[in-house]
Amino acid sequence: MKELYYDAAVIGAGAAGMAAALELDKAGFSTAIIEREDHLGGILMQCIHNGFGLHEFKEELTGPEFAGRLMSKMASSQITVYLDTTVTSFRSNSLGKELFCVSPQGVMHVNTRAVVLAMGCRERNRGNVRIPGSRPAGVYTAGLAQRLVNIDGYIPGKEIVIIGSGDIGLIMARRMSWVGCHVKAVVEIMPYPSGLTRNIVQCLRDFDIPLFLSSQTTNIFGNDRVEGVEVTPMEDGLLVNEKKFRIDCDTVLLSVGLVPENELSREAGVELNGSTGGPKVDATLMTNVEGVFACGNVLHVHDLVDWAVEESRRAGIQAAAWLKGDRIGTQIRLKAGPNVRYVNPGKLNPQGDNKIYLRSMIVKNNAVLELKLDNQAFKSIRQSHVQPSEMINVSISSGDMDKVRYGTESVMEFSIN
Repeated sequence: MKELYYDAAVIGAGAAGMAAALELDKAGFSTAIIEREDHLGGILMQCIHNGFGLHEFKEELTGPEFAGRLMSKMASSQITVYLDTTVTSFRSNSLGKELFCVSPQGVMHVNTRAVVLAMGCRERNRGNVRIPGSRPAGVYTAGLAQRLVNIDGYIPGKEIVIIGSGDIGLIMARRMSWVGCHVKAVVEIMPYPSGLTRNIVQCLRDFDIPLFLSSQTTNIFGNDRVEGVEVTPMEDGLLVNEKKFRIDCDTVLLSVGLVPENELSREAGVELNGSTGGPKVDATLMTNVEGVFACGNVLHVHDLVDWAVEESRRAGIQAAAWLKGDRIGTQIRLKAGPNVRYVNPGKLNPQGDNKIYLRSMIVKNNAVLELKLDNQAFKSIRQSHVQPSEMINVSISSGDMDKVRYGTESVMEFSIN
């Protein structure tokens, strides 16, 4: 078994992993990135559409271009990259952390003081949403279809129905239209779209693709190959069977949500958040396991890679500070209040600068985000529009906290009205 020693190990070489590793390297710590795929960049490498980088690089880029910017920085760093290498398990010991990995060169035993989790997320599939019917060929997740078209050069079908209105599904509606397929409908169980507004406009409306809201796919027809789907409208949360209808198609793409890849985290004793599926983290993005940090889509699913990179840079900075021996004192617990699904991270550092991410549970124009500290009004922020698919971020500085009193048992609640 090959023995390796680093100050820090980052698991995952997507945008989040590279951003965190670059900050650790900048701080002077020996850093390894461990990636199970044969390339850097993660899912960005198959996202050939533009729309990335507007916040991070102040220009519009494709996914590979965005990843390329980070790869260029990696090339001039001292970071060691292990591709085609899978972390099978890791655990804490008296000296820090030890990771067991398999690679084409054999088994590796990586000893490290700190670990940054950046494994990203995976797509939910048909089994996760329990769509009835037979099991014919022609049912794909939207991300798999994206890889087939953009990387492998295969077109999975001709007559397409997309179940779910997540961003990958919306983007694939446009992509399949571009390659000459007929996208017959997008079917969404919720009364509002799950993807970004810009994708609804650019990927559906611009191509006259119907969007059926408050509609559930209740059957998939076909034996050897998909022949159609049954769609049943919903009213007041109940199926209206007398209004159900069939859409003939030969291919179904599923865009029904993403799940953080946290099997490895769970095995290592990391406590997970029931609302996000990712780890619970404090103000430094450290989990309940000392020296283990989390960032990007493995922490919570982001709508923009720019936000994932921003968060991951902070994870790298905080991991470097922890390696130097820096510790923060009192942290204020953050809580999701009315109409807020979750708040991340779970704690706030009142002596530092904080970036807080949250998601609304409602769709509303002219909304107000209200923050209360120990049930007292702390801050009020007007939002022109909120919806579950678009993340909200809030900055809270030490200067903000200097104006109020707080203690070790203080709680800050976020609500939307």
